[in-house]
Amino acid sequence: MSVRAYVPATPELLADYLAGQAVPVDADPITAEDESEEAEYAALMTAADASAALLPGPGRRVVLVVEAPDGTRSVPWRLVASVHVDTDDDADPDDDLAWYATQEVPGLLEGMIGGR
Repeated sequence: MSVRAYVPATPELLADYLAGQAVPVDADPITAEDESEEAEYAALMTAADASAALLPGPGRRVVLVVEAPDGTRSVPWRLVASVHVDTDDDADPDDDLAWYATQEVPGLLEGMIGGR
């Protein structure tokens, strides 16, 4: 069985996860209370708030949505369902995040931090 986890990150962490082809998952991951759209949105925004706390200053919040097997502390990149990112560095904390498919991440990173 797996759980959909919302993993907060930064653009630099996203680049590291892509390069390493793995995403760490906390022992107590951010998850939705149920499968409703509202609960999933609440979990996404909770992870976005946690992402903002990881940033050293203004920047883009990043959230990865992963399908993590129960008890797993690291999931392979292939289990990343999507990536959600602020559209610019001056985003308001109440703004929605843009959705990206995993195959779009290299281009997204190029635009955010010049790739690596």
